[in-house]
Amino acid sequence: MVYQYRTQGTCARRITVDLDGDTVRAVRFEGGCAGNLAGIAKLAEGMSAREIIRKFAGTVCGFRGTSCPDQLSHALEEALAAQSEET
Repeated sequence: MVYQYRTQGTCARRITVDLDGDTVRAVRFEGGCAGNLAGIAKLAEGMSAREIIRKFAGTVCGFRGTSCPDQLSHALEEALAAQSEET
């Protein structure tokens, strides 16, 4: 399942996640810090979405109150919910 999430409060504008059940197959960030986000995306590949949510939720970037990793956790939460609604 491919899911697109529009971020809030970060330099990245959108996150696209590809899930196979609970497993993250791919992550793509649009905008943001290219090198850092490419690294996060590579680390996420093959991991459990729930594990990524557990590790990244609540991470902040400066004064923003959120971050790209935090927004990825939100994207994955929504994607898992949407996926469960489909089945």
